[in-house]
Amino acid sequence: MLIRLLLYGVFGWCAEIVWTALHDAVGARWRGEPIDPRLAGRTYLWMFPIYGGGGLAFEIAHAGVAHWPWVARGLLYMLGCFAVEYASGWAIKRATGAVPWDYSATRWNVHALIRLDYAPVWFVFGLLLERVQQVAHVIEACVR
Repeated sequence: MLIRLLLYGVFGWCAEIVWTALHDAVGARWRGEPIDPRLAGRTYLWMFPIYGGGGLAFEIAHAGVAHWPWVARGLLYMLGCFAVEYASGWAIKRATGAVPWDYSATRWNVHALIRLDYAPVWFVFGLLLERVQQVAHVIEACVR
């Protein structure tokens, strides 16, 4: 289980770095600004245990809904991602006084902790995690 926790944490970090780099580039293009050619992405140390623990929780959810149609699974995963993001953001804010990701300046935020306009992203991310789970189990079996 520790190996899968680490794999999900690393996958989440990498996905977030790619997402933020591309998100910033597209945003700059849309605003008519020059795109930073470095495509610098970012994440937070806090995210590693969130992605790692969220990945393990995902495995439990996936086991119960693997037979569902992909649209229903994607909707459930989206809701789960929102719940994990909201709960972890709330806990970090309560513990430190600030949340690393502050969505307060965005239109569709809920308490500055989640962005409802990210629903399609979390939908796809959850379905992608089904494939990541398969890879994680293969890697774990190889390491044993």
